[in-house]
Amino acid sequence: MYDFDEIFDRHGTYSLKYDLAAKRGLPEDILPFWVADMDFKSPPEVLKALSRRIQHGVFGYSDTYDESYFNALSNWYKNRFGWQIRPEWLVKSPGVVFAICTAIRALTEPGDAVLIQQPVYHPFESSVKDNNRRLIVNRLLYRDGRYLMNLDEFERLVAKEKVKLFILCNPHNPVGRVWTREELAQVGDICVRHGVYVISDEIHQDFVYSGYKHQVFAGLKPEYSEITVTCTAPSKTFNLPGLQISNIFIANEKIRRLFIEELRKTGYSQPNLMGMLACQAAYESGAKWLDELISYLSGNISLFREFLKEELPDIRLAEPEGTYLLWLDFSKYGLSGRELENILTYKAKIWLSPGPVFGEGGQGFQRFNVACPRSVLQEGLNRLKKAFA
Repeated sequence: MYDFDEIFDRHGTYSLKYDLAAKRGLPEDILPFWVADMDFKSPPEVLKALSRRIQHGVFGYSDTYDESYFNALSNWYKNRFGWQIRPEWLVKSPGVVFAICTAIRALTEPGDAVLIQQPVYHPFESSVKDNNRRLIVNRLLYRDGRYLMNLDEFERLVAKEKVKLFILCNPHNPVGRVWTREELAQVGDICVRHGVYVISDEIHQDFVYSGYKHQVFAGLKPEYSEITVTCTAPSKTFNLPGLQISNIFIANEKIRRLFIEELRKTGYSQPNLMGMLACQAAYESGAKWLDELISYLSGNISLFREFLKEELPDIRLAEPEGTYLLWLDFSKYGLSGRELENILTYKAKIWLSPGPVFGEGGQGFQRFNVACPRSVLQEGLNRLKKAFA
């Protein structure tokens, strides 16, 4: 049994989540539930692997040299998702957003149309705009507390705007959907028909709750594999984002060559040593830890759901199928974005991710990270109740 109730003081650790409140003009005693990292220690097996390397004491340029790193990844994807990867598909990257930007430059030209489905992880929009591509938004449909793809509009926009690239988020951040095989097949067939490349961000793939199943998009049909850059990382799963390692899988040789050429232009070469070690140890030995963590997070979500039902029924929860990020609808209060932010920040003193940063459809929503000890979550809920009672 792993103790996910243990509290670790993260102040003074260069923590983006905890140490930057005052610098950003927020109350120093604000309780953070915003950025998507967890307040849990990484698996003991990961810490042991890193400790052994630290004791060695030499941290020179490094890269994998045998099959052990790839085998750890291959076994994980085969056992968890039924997806068989090949060694030549793998390209290591310092992060998924870095890889998304690389793929955008590799597969499109300035001015080309890139489609995203908002509300969605906000670096999707900035990655498109910062690379001088044309942003096309296929807004998700919000129906009875659940989100759906607007596939008719999706195909219409693809054809009308001559979309070259689609960025898929699965599981979806922030709305918590785990897209079904049928949904993915519909969008995949549209992309194949119109010659659209796909970047599939699957960084939250390991956080899927009972009754739902993550489907690797590229694994659905061979023709999807031929148009897709699949972006994965151990960072969300095992709380390793600061170690900057991600694993990008590209089956199509031409796409992979273009991606690697663009990667070289950034000056990036050897990956982070500690990131590689942590990744391999996590995928080799972290399954039991993850299974217990998902059970614990399910308990946190149940607590959250029941608390809203009993104490704050006007805050609506988009039922999470995956991720540890809850999407909360505050629209019944009729508050402006500024009014809602002020209440949360200065009255409740909880730090959430405001819905509007996720683009169209985000107004009136907030994203709440529940990957924390239950006592911390309970304190956050109590503060929320006090502010909105």
